[in-house]
Amino acid sequence: MSQSQTIKDIELSDSSPVKIRFWRRKSVRKIVHAVFIYSLLIGLGIIVLMPLSWMLTAALKGKGESVYTLPVAWFPTESFHWENFWTVLVNDDYPLWRPALNTIMLAALNVTGVLISNTLVAYAFARLEFPKKEFLFKLVILSMLMPGVVLFIPSFLLFNALGWYGTYLPLWVGAFFGNSFYIFITRQYMRSFPKDLDEAARIDGATRFGIYWRIILPLSKPVMTLMAVFTIMDVWNEFQGPLIYLNDPAKFTLSVALNYYRQSMFSGREPTTNLVMAAALLSVIPMLILYFFSQDELIGGIASVGLKG
Repeated sequence: MSQSQTIKDIELSDSSPVKIRFWRRKSVRKIVHAVFIYSLLIGLGIIVLMPLSWMLTAALKGKGESVYTLPVAWFPTESFHWENFWTVLVNDDYPLWRPALNTIMLAALNVTGVLISNTLVAYAFARLEFPKKEFLFKLVILSMLMPGVVLFIPSFLLFNALGWYGTYLPLWVGAFFGNSFYIFITRQYMRSFPKDLDEAARIDGATRFGIYWRIILPLSKPVMTLMAVFTIMDVWNEFQGPLIYLNDPAKFTLSVALNYYRQSMFSGREPTTNLVMAAALLSVIPMLILYFFSQDELIGGIASVGLKG
């Protein structure tokens, strides 16, 4: 049998009715599976977006319009009042931009402290050799088992004795002393780098700090992004700490200001629900922007920490 005849027989066998039906069945299964997956994802997305959609609808309603209606009114009956967002941002009694700036300042201080302290401690545990290193690292891990609420009273007594009550210091100084969870994940990530990097750098005359600053930190960008984003989210949503330590409305953070705004705004007169929803929606927007701009590195950082740890 010639080679051309063999190739022709193979082509005929591939185009046989049985083979065609098999591929058609396989294609139909793929289409059905894709339709099911996308339908499920769209349904879940609608469920997740429904509260935000209702917040937007309530924020755009006028002062006299009812927000709590059955069935739910997804559009204002009169007109779209976009000025509600501007009202809560720049009103004379309590402008929302002030607590937003306070929160941004605290987020920047906390991110700086977290990145400096945790990377330094993790670098020591991952790349250096010193007595009792494993024992000290176990103590760091054991501190993760202590509930944070247990430390509230001792921390308050300490900060009050230092004269820090009513200031921002209790809300950001602790970030410069490390976080056991961040130390753990950063140490695991740094351990994945080959030791040859350190040895080559020392041969070139680099110091310990030079190796940390010029080699380890640039390679640790994914886990640093992870720590930064998580820290910003924690500070942005933190309510209990600012509520305990801050007593001046001018120093309130965004989460406390929203509660203050709901209770006593416009010279003691309780605001309408549409303004409260406008303020709440404005407070969500920065976190959505942060996620969209950092989602690639955030997801990559989580994956790389999980694989390399």
